[in-house]
Amino acid sequence: MLATTAATFSVGSNAFLGNKASSSTQPKSVGRASYSPPRLSSFSGIKAATSVNVESSFSGNDSVAALDQRSLADLQPHASYKVAVLGAGGGIGQPLSLLIKLSPLVSALHLYDIANVKGVAADLSHCNTPSEVLAFTGASELAGALKGVNVVVIPAGVPRKPGMTRDDLFNINAGIVKNLVEAVADNCPDAFIQIISNPVNSTVPIAAEVLKKKGVYDPKKLFGVTTLDVVRANTFVARKKNLKLTDVDVPVIGGHAGITILPLLSKTKPSISFTDEEIEELTVRIQNGGTEVVEAKAGAGSATLSMAYGAARFVESSLRALDGDSHVYECTFIQSELTELPFFASRVKIGRNGIEEVVSKDLQGLTAYEEKALEALKPELKASIEKGISFANK
Repeated sequence: MLATTAATFSVGSNAFLGNKASSSTQPKSVGRASYSPPRLSSFSGIKAATSVNVESSFSGNDSVAALDQRSLADLQPHASYKVAVLGAGGGIGQPLSLLIKLSPLVSALHLYDIANVKGVAADLSHCNTPSEVLAFTGASELAGALKGVNVVVIPAGVPRKPGMTRDDLFNINAGIVKNLVEAVADNCPDAFIQIISNPVNSTVPIAAEVLKKKGVYDPKKLFGVTTLDVVRANTFVARKKNLKLTDVDVPVIGGHAGITILPLLSKTKPSISFTDEEIEELTVRIQNGGTEVVEAKAGAGSATLSMAYGAARFVESSLRALDGDSHVYECTFIQSELTELPFFASRVKIGRNGIEEVVSKDLQGLTAYEEKALEALKPELKASIEKGISFANK
């Protein structure tokens, strides 16, 4: 029975949800998948479900018959991008690596960690998707993990544990990110670099300083992954207003911690009216989503699965941009001139060479609540950015 079942995945922020989307364009072959470039004038993550369709089988050869009865001759492999996950053995790294393994655009998945990564790679290598999985363990193998890579994703680091101060967390993760980005600069300076390691408000500026010192800094290719904030905003709004989840898109700006996370509920698509109480409740919940998960896990973990999902969405969007999709938009923490702050999260358009456009109109016509919240977040975000820059230049 299993051999006759096909799984369906929609690429973009709706990836891995199992929703099938229709498209009027002629698909181009992507392994055992049909990839239809979107025809929308804009793309906002989850909105891609209306225009991008990937149908992938993970059930063996017999299931190919379920893919719209197309023949194998019409489904030629097109996986051509190499992705490295640095910190692949961790709580985020393992599920993230699994989700990236599902992508029909990945030819090679390089998994790096200081220990315990060979088992993860062996496990994932049994999944019959196009990408080859390779394991790299320890500092001596880090360079090999990065050679020829198109996208580097960095979830390495430690979560905050009981008794650990924020300074303790910063000092550990800041040093890890600094060392890993130095290796990226030496081995794949042209790759998209995607930072997940917290605190993102500080680790992205650290990465920028490291790359500057190495003489290879390209601000268009350095991203702080804040997609989880958008994922949460979309989910919470859809449930609060009883909307179809795949129809909702909420831009989230600012940073990636506490009050620096600012969902622009006034810019929600489709257009929705909120009471003042709903705005306050949703904003606070989106800002404290991580705490909500930590408390629910009763000290046994943090938001690893949802973070992996959000990061996988961002990786897939990046791969689609590299593959020529001209309508890829995501929110991300980047070097920015939108405000007086040197780094800021906002919606950007991503293309083959990285960031092609920063969408400034999201910051126009904000409500009084949003304007006040934007001004309130700036001092905290500024301090976090400066802390990262100071650490990198010690």
